[in-house]
Amino acid sequence: MHIIQTKIQNYILITRQDKPTGWMLLFIPCLFGIFSASIHKNLPIDLKIIILFLIGSILMRSAGCIFNDIIDRDIDAKVERTKNRPLANKSMNLYEAIFLILTLLIFSFLILISMNKLTIILGFASIILVVLYPFMKRITYWPQLFLGFTFNWGAIIGWTAVSNSINFETLIIYISSIFWTLGYDTVYGYQDIKDDKVIGVKSTSVLFEPYSKNVIWLFYFLSFSVMSYALLSLKVSNISVIFFIATVIFSFYLVIKLNLRDVHSCGNFFSKNKYIGFLIAISIALSI
Repeated sequence: MHIIQTKIQNYILITRQDKPTGWMLLFIPCLFGIFSASIHKNLPIDLKIIILFLIGSILMRSAGCIFNDIIDRDIDAKVERTKNRPLANKSMNLYEAIFLILTLLIFSFLILISMNKLTIILGFASIILVVLYPFMKRITYWPQLFLGFTFNWGAIIGWTAVSNSINFETLIIYISSIFWTLGYDTVYGYQDIKDDKVIGVKSTSVLFEPYSKNVIWLFYFLSFSVMSYALLSLKVSNISVIFFIATVIFSFYLVIKLNLRDVHSCGNFFSKNKYIGFLIAISIALSI
């Protein structure tokens, strides 16, 4: 019984199911794409597509975490926050992790092939980004930017799943989401900045440390500015605009309260970005 409990606990830890903020931040851009395409095509919200993307986000985020842990197991063992992850502390073996990731990918594949052809092609293309991401912290100070490309791909395939096409607004929403990820993941990186500098891990947190909050402000300002342009292009309703402005004010309040030198403050700020994302998604949905 103890062995079973340990395995279950390891599965929860390696897939981060104890920390749902991650899959929520993967799912939210999908909602941006789904809701925006519904406005563009003048279609009602498709609950089936939302549910499929929700399940897919949980599965793919779990698979991504396992792959990341496989690649980073030696680095994780040297970082205080990650040293107790199953592969880092050797409580799970590599073959078990590989079996688990393959299982998750099979279920993800079954969801993907239920979509239209364009979405299937773009879904497979995202695998390239997922595979490359863990290596970025070794070669560039901009792994957060690459995470933005990867984590927000759902904004594009969410749009194509509804409209079976890509247009200008799709790309604008994607770019806005990338700046958003640059903001929250740079803050996330401040939790590990001391260990990262010692072991040589690169990040925007390390790169911009002397400029601290100024860069965070810039990323969020750019994200909201680009999203504003997307909403105007979609000709959203006045209630959507008001709701979006309220969300921006709430977000800036969180940035004001953020203390980058406090690990707990950084963690709380990162977690609260799921509220920012869901509020933006709601502001878009109000125009459907």
